[in-house]
Amino acid sequence: MNPLVPLYQDNALLAVHKPAGLLVHRSPIDKHETEFALQYARAINGGRHVYPLHRLDRPTSGVLVFARDPDVARTLGLRMMAGDIQKQYLAVVRGWPAGQGTIDHPLRDEPEDRRRKGEEQTVRDALTQYRTLATTQLDVTIEKYPTSRYALVELEPKTGRKHQLRRHMKHISHPIIGDANHGRGRHNRYFADRFGAARLMLAATCIRFPHPETGAWLSISAPPEESFRQVLSIFPDREAIDELMHRISGVPGRSQD
Repeated sequence: MNPLVPLYQDNALLAVHKPAGLLVHRSPIDKHETEFALQYARAINGGRHVYPLHRLDRPTSGVLVFARDPDVARTLGLRMMAGDIQKQYLAVVRGWPAGQGTIDHPLRDEPEDRRRKGEEQTVRDALTQYRTLATTQLDVTIEKYPTSRYALVELEPKTGRKHQLRRHMKHISHPIIGDANHGRGRHNRYFADRFGAARLMLAATCIRFPHPETGAWLSISAPPEESFRQVLSIFPDREAIDELMHRISGVPGRSQD
C-alpha cells in the first residue's frame, strides 16, 4: 500500500502528505532503509521521475511537493532560494511560549555523519516566526513541578536551515515533544506512554508559492495525520482545535490572487 496521500496534481506538480517515519530519499545515515517517499511518489506519477522541491525530516509528517519536470524543479528551486515559498507547521511544545514572536538565532551547519564532526562548520542566519494557538496544563509531575504545561504553536520558517524549527524551539526553551535530539526525554516518554507511540509532534500543514507556469499563488494544505491529532486531545478547547483542523483542511490546490 502506498503510504503517501495525494493532495494536488497537475502537469507541473505533485503534492502529497508524507507520514511520520518515512524518509524522503536515500540517506547515507540510514543505509538499511529500503522505502522512500520518492519511490512512492514515482508510483503515483505512473513510474516517471519526480523531483522533491524541499525536504521533510524523517520524523516530520505533512505536505511534500514534487516537480514532475526538471525545469520546473529548477524554477521553484530558485524561488525557494529567493524566499518566495512560504511554509507553515504545527508543533506541540513544552511550556507556554509568548503569544507570538520571532526567533532570530543563527545556526551552525550540522554534520551529516560522524566523519565530519571534526570539520569546521558554517554559521548561517536563521529566522522563524511563531504563534501560540492553544495551551494546557496537565496534572502530572514529570520534572520538578506538580503540573506540566504544553502549547500548540504555528511555526513559519523564513529560512531553510537543517532542523531549524526543532533547534529554534529548543533555543527559546520550548522544545518540540518527541524530539529525541533537541527535546526533553522525560516529556517525550510521557507522551509515548500515554498515546502508545513515540513521534515527533511536528507537522507541515501548508505550503504556498507562485505556480511555475501560471504565476498565480498556489496554496496546498493538509491537516496533521491521526497520530498527531490524537495528542491534541490534551487541549481543553475542543471547539478551537476542530475549527483549526477545518481551516487547515481548506481546499487543496486553491489559487490565490
